[in-house]
Amino acid sequence: MTMIRLEDVSKVYRTDRIETLALDRIDLTVEDGEFLAVMGPSGCGKTTLLNLIGLLDTPSEGTVHLAGEPIRTRKDRALAKIRNRTIGFVFQSFHLIPDLKVVDNVEIPLLYRDLTAKERRRRALHALDQVGLSSRIDHFPGQLSGGQQQRVAIARALVGEPRLLLADEPTGNLDSAMGQEILSLLEEVNREDGTTVVMVTHDPAMAERARRTLRLYDGRQVA
Repeated sequence: MTMIRLEDVSKVYRTDRIETLALDRIDLTVEDGEFLAVMGPSGCGKTTLLNLIGLLDTPSEGTVHLAGEPIRTRKDRALAKIRNRTIGFVFQSFHLIPDLKVVDNVEIPLLYRDLTAKERRRRALHALDQVGLSSRIDHFPGQLSGGQQQRVAIARALVGEPRLLLADEPTGNLDSAMGQEILSLLEEVNREDGTTVVMVTHDPAMAERARRTLRLYDGRQVA
């Protein structure tokens, strides 16, 4: 089954004085269960591509399909529901709420679902166990290392059991050893759970761990 399909997708950002072509006629297919790395220099359109796949933005031209469904005509409320139930996001900056405990940070995506507090807590504890942080549930983000905070962010992305995990430079703020641990965790989620993973990275060694690499340059596909 095809998880992601982009057909002739372009994205243009316009202001009063300037027009910037961020993506130029991208055609991309990602199958269910695939692990895709996206590489290219800064400003080449990697994050824009991830935002389009993650339904955080819409293309100027072309069509985005997610799990076989065209997305362009969906209303904002419907897009938010799809994001919450289908997609997990992991960013370079962890985006944890500092005055919430780890377990409460992980529960946040579940607040938008019709679940009891008991079920939300059960799922959050399970997600933290997946990333090896069961002993840190009552800690605050500031009490954790950078690698542990990224693990919490991954647990938050996984708590809703998404079919698609989007990771934007997930190891960019970590040292090489911790980066390898985070990448191993993404590989495990892909291999064991069958979760489709799309990861933006500058690091060729990280990209080599993916099953396939898409390269962008000036908004165009080059490989």
